[in-house]
Amino acid sequence: MNPLDFSVEELYQLMDLAMDIEKNPDKYAHACNRKKLATLFYEPSTRTRLSFEAAMLNLGGSVLGFSEASSSSASKGESVADTIRVISCYADIVAMRHPKEGAPLVAALHSRIPVINAGDGGHQHPTQTLADLYTIKKLHGRLDHLTIGLCGDLKFGRTVHSLIEALSRYEGIRFLLISPKELRVPEYIRKDVLDKKKIPYEEVERMEDALPNLDILYMTRIQKERFFNEEEYLRMKGFYILNEEKMKLARPDTYVLHPLPRVNEISVDVDDDPRAKYFEQAQNAVYMRMALILTLLNIHVDEK
Repeated sequence: MNPLDFSVEELYQLMDLAMDIEKNPDKYAHACNRKKLATLFYEPSTRTRLSFEAAMLNLGGSVLGFSEASSSSASKGESVADTIRVISCYADIVAMRHPKEGAPLVAALHSRIPVINAGDGGHQHPTQTLADLYTIKKLHGRLDHLTIGLCGDLKFGRTVHSLIEALSRYEGIRFLLISPKELRVPEYIRKDVLDKKKIPYEEVERMEDALPNLDILYMTRIQKERFFNEEEYLRMKGFYILNEEKMKLARPDTYVLHPLPRVNEISVDVDDDPRAKYFEQAQNAVYMRMALILTLLNIHVDEK
């Protein structure tokens, strides 16, 4: 499951469903009675895994699965294909996170039930993108004609790659790509998405230069787990830190998002700024995952 698997119209329908879930939670409290979600997380996660579990429990379903590869038969050498064939016998839908790019796609090809990509390596994080799109639409009332600043690790940040691909489908989108040279957006994103679709973008190194021009500032952490050596990570990790002083450069309607977890790239003094929306973004992820589960299971809740 990738946001690009849905048409723009289907994405709006998904967001409308999430909005209805947010406004009328009781209406959906038993929608997934007797349905089971399997969470297959081959690498550590807090927010994504618990968000999926909360989504299914909020819908009245149940959850089974594992939270790390060492507690699964992967530690014995079992393939993703074999694992998913077995899980298809136990559950109705799967959310999978895997360190290898393309692993959820392999699973989907061998599964009898829907497989949701909950993150694969440094490649994609599509359900985070759904939460991002929903949050941006709630904040600005639209997903077109926006200037989006993406800041930090744009090379390994799978949330960034997914968001660029998703937003590039809307008119009037412009990106400011804020990163050190070593962590710029991968060539395939520039070439196959931005250049191919003629999306205007600018690569800058100073956050201060971009802040006055943004509708959304999307912060990311420098991901230690994506680096090959400690020295390189330590050199990069403090490159961008958003604080209260820098926020003075931003417009009143420039909202700050972050897929979390935060390390030190957003100072805690920003948390009280009304433009800081990253914790609301985390809550929105639950609504969007609830909407996605219902859609993939083809469950429709009638009006009472």
